[in-house]
Amino acid sequence: MKASLRTRMSSQDAHYGGSLVDGACILALFGDVATELLIRIDGDEGLFRAYETVDFIVPVYAGDYIEVTAELIAIGKSSRKMAFTAYKVIAPLTASEALAPSSAQVLSEPIVVARAIGTCVVPVDLQRLSNQFPPLVITAAITGAEITREHTPYLPITPKEVGQEAKNCADAGASIIHLHARNTDGTPTQSKERFAEYITAIRDQTDIIIQVSTGGAIGMSIEERCQPLELTGNTKPDMATLNVATMNFGNDIFANKVADVIDIAKQINKIGIATEVEMYDSGHINAAQKLIQENLLSGLLHCQFVVGVAGGIDADHDTVDGLLNRLNTKILSPKTCSLAGIGRHQMSVASIAIKRGCNVRVGLEDNIYLKKGVLAKGSAELVQCVHKQASDFGRKISSIQETKEHFSI
Repeated sequence: MKASLRTRMSSQDAHYGGSLVDGACILALFGDVATELLIRIDGDEGLFRAYETVDFIVPVYAGDYIEVTAELIAIGKSSRKMAFTAYKVIAPLTASEALAPSSAQVLSEPIVVARAIGTCVVPVDLQRLSNQFPPLVITAAITGAEITREHTPYLPITPKEVGQEAKNCADAGASIIHLHARNTDGTPTQSKERFAEYITAIRDQTDIIIQVSTGGAIGMSIEERCQPLELTGNTKPDMATLNVATMNFGNDIFANKVADVIDIAKQINKIGIATEVEMYDSGHINAAQKLIQENLLSGLLHCQFVVGVAGGIDADHDTVDGLLNRLNTKILSPKTCSLAGIGRHQMSVASIAIKRGCNVRVGLEDNIYLKKGVLAKGSAELVQCVHKQASDFGRKISSIQETKEHFSI
């Protein structure tokens, strides 16, 4: 979670020769933006306890426009640790460049002028918005349709391997398994028989929530993609995904015609399991909104943003932040939101999700590396990384039972 403000430094802020602004003015701005963040988190202004570090990097002068941001980086019972950054975004022109004393320019790139780490405190009895950060639901995407054993030897393919990996992920903190299926040679399949083998193997090991993909693999027909929805009894899934729009997907086209999306939504509704709406771009929110208006999505809406796909929306902080703000503006009905970053973006996107109160999806489907050059030995290691991020931030992990209750499964 972030807050920001922008202000012009006046001649009254200048304390030293050459119109140099006192660093205390920047610290005062940090205090103001911290107060806003506390109000958003707790509904109270709180108190600034102490700075851990303060670095003044570039001089600030009268006439400079300064933008200050505060980001919540850890949360305790009453403490809220924040990272502060101050940028210079507009500056007066130098005497040699100026046409007049009033000449100024918008900087092509903001200049970082100061950074700090500080902690604020809000007494527990004054925290009016205590539900700001619900328990974190971690989804593990353990198989996917694109990754092969040539990419990583740790990709589970056999039912036994899939069942064991699902258990490993559950033990690491995941409460949902996002499931694709593979033939014995590793090629993707939506065969209901293969899904039945996978689901049986998973349920022999754990009671984790099983979410089947109806996206399948590029080039599959809608009938083929929907085969897992035909399963009944002990192999019936708990959830299914719904991709809501056609898009470029790498060098291919992921086709999801409106009529096909409606058909899949009706099939999911007919068998009475929860739907997770998969979205890869901001325009997909409009498609989901239309499905809600047509009563094809009802109750608690589950949104999954997959970011960083070539052909979809970027995975940088500002873009994802804007995406979440747009979701909250366009869809007012009760909802959950999960973020999945592709490739090298996986853990940075997970960090955004944790700090914004969203849920997280990780796993070999989306990223095969634990860190640069080091393969993850299964999706469970990636779940463990998210678990640690959440613990460091101070956010509780949702258990399987808690997730089932929250998602009405």
